Amino acid sequence: QLQACGGGLVQPGGSLRLSCAASGRIFNINDMGWYRQAPGKQRELVATTTSSGSTSYVDSVKGRFTITRDDAKKTMYFEMNSLKPEDTAVYYCNADINYYSDADVASRGDYWGQGTQVTVSS
Repeated sequence: QLQACGGGLVQPGGSLRLSCAASGRIFNINDMGWYRQAPGKQRELVATTTSSGSTSYVDSVKGRFTITRDDAKKTMYFEMNSLKPEDTAVYYCNADINYYSDADVASRGDYWGQGTQVTVSS
């Protein structure tokens, strides 16, 4: 499973760092990403990171947000700087994970964190 944390209330121009930790009998994590959903809007992909370290960002956050991962800790991070009111949303982490099932079968699944609220307001 994935556990996201780090959200909160911050003033415009401020910073937050989100983290997303995976747990379970994991032997490999493939692509990971951060999504967000603002009130009344569809969920959008904000940033991704691959197992080889490649990253991509939606244009609205380029230069302000940085996605990183620590595979040894099975954790992904999202450094968000110069936050704007339009960044206000629930942020969700997502990961494509290889793991061993309870029956010791190698399996693969797509998992979501529970969401963490980010509010940018003065």
